[in-house]
Amino acid sequence: MSCGQAAIAWLEAYGVDTVFGIPGVHTLEFYRGLAGSRIRHIGVRHEQGAGFMADGYARATGRPGVCVLITGPGVTNAATPMGQAFSDSVPMLVLSSVNATRDLGRGRGRLHEITSQQAVIAPLTAFSRTVLEPNDLGAAMADAFAVFEAARPRPVHIEIPLDVLTMPAVGAAPQRRPVARRPQPDARQVAEAARLLAAADRPLVIAGGGALEAGAALTAIIERLGAVFIPTTAAKGLVSDDHPRSLGSSLSLDATQALVAKADVILAAGTELAETDSWIDRLPLNGALIRVDIDADALARDYPAKVALHADARASLEAIVAALGPGGAQGWDARAIAADAREANGRSMAPLQRRHAKLLDAIRQVLPDDGIVSSDMTQIAYTGCYHYRCRRPRTWFHPLGFGTLGYGLPAAIGAKLGAPDRAVMAVAGDAGFLFTVQELGTAVECGLPLPILLWNNDALGQIADDMVRRHIPEIGVKPRNPDYLALARSFGCLAVAPSSLAAFKSALSSALGADRPTLIEVRQDAPYLV
Repeated sequence: MSCGQAAIAWLEAYGVDTVFGIPGVHTLEFYRGLAGSRIRHIGVRHEQGAGFMADGYARATGRPGVCVLITGPGVTNAATPMGQAFSDSVPMLVLSSVNATRDLGRGRGRLHEITSQQAVIAPLTAFSRTVLEPNDLGAAMADAFAVFEAARPRPVHIEIPLDVLTMPAVGAAPQRRPVARRPQPDARQVAEAARLLAAADRPLVIAGGGALEAGAALTAIIERLGAVFIPTTAAKGLVSDDHPRSLGSSLSLDATQALVAKADVILAAGTELAETDSWIDRLPLNGALIRVDIDADALARDYPAKVALHADARASLEAIVAALGPGGAQGWDARAIAADAREANGRSMAPLQRRHAKLLDAIRQVLPDDGIVSSDMTQIAYTGCYHYRCRRPRTWFHPLGFGTLGYGLPAAIGAKLGAPDRAVMAVAGDAGFLFTVQELGTAVECGLPLPILLWNNDALGQIADDMVRRHIPEIGVKPRNPDYLALARSFGCLAVAPSSLAAFKSALSSALGADRPTLIEVRQDAPYLV
């Protein structure tokens, strides 16, 4: 067995069942290993698509998405998805080749050469490591999966030089090492957090993607305390958006921010409280702040905490529930306050967002509660981040942190491959769709029943609107578009342009049961959205 084959065997040992990539001359030893493994290989049309598919697979399953990529352009093509996964705390393993050890850092003009591939990728990862000896491979894999299991999940890059790839594997057969344990909460800090919460008159809970496994504990806390609950976009559905004490992912809206300012104790779990959570420079957190996070740096950044628990969110929140005991503070009528804020947020919607809402409500009526929406950076998705109601976690995927275009379609493909029994759809704008439109070929090849909502305004709509508001001429924001229906059909997709909301719902329902992807084009100026 070569080292390249052994790398695939290590993936199998850690339970990997799917990898995304494009074979190349530098990765042939990986593919020799794939040919003899049980791992499914998904051939993509571009390495950026591979990275976004791995991201969608990871968000849908909770397991790391894996890419196998060639040296140089293969790795750099996936840099944008790696940056997105880093920003949004998504577990991703990028396994790549790199030039031979004798060539590293020498700039000899070798095929695919980067003077330091690791230096290019390191800022986008938890770590990037070069395996210089076959017997180092097992440790690199163990360290990667320790990040995924016990730390803030982020991408990891492991590169193997060409000469090492062909060396004989050494040591024992690949075998998964024991699962790493996440940091556990300190009992004294838990007691202090529970004391503050129990004494609160106006308790408020904010939860982010780091608390995705803690829905039951969060529900117990908000119900016992009579607290208002606000998830970030990454945590949509963690507690159902239909819960009477939930404001949904509305930290960007005025009524929600006004309510945050009134809270006297705020519990923030698994969230950075970042700019892209609220779209303001600083949230008005005037009350005592309790922070829970597996990332020690996040605990000390931007908002000083009265209590900071560096620990797993689920373990910490369950411990807080136990420490609260029966009953709790009922300082404000959280149901009434949440209802008033929801109503105020609804009244604040502009005409364009009301158009979005009609379509988003139609999607909600068709998709089952566990159905997944994978959205691109597009105006209808921005509205969906706060308006679309999620009733389960891991059902709304949006590339908020890094904010990249081209995410929606390939991430939906990855999600559907990872969760084949769940309904999955993509939402993309006309401009962003063209970034990764070639992955329609992958979706057709895989026979995926994947609806793709194309929101078409013949523009980079958000940027065009921003230019108008700032009195800047609309430069570069009105590109010429193709015939999207014809383009989709040329890949072998079904394609339709509904003439009413009823026709849209019918098309979406049919697409979920089709034997191939379906492009559903809806124009922003459609009369039925007025």
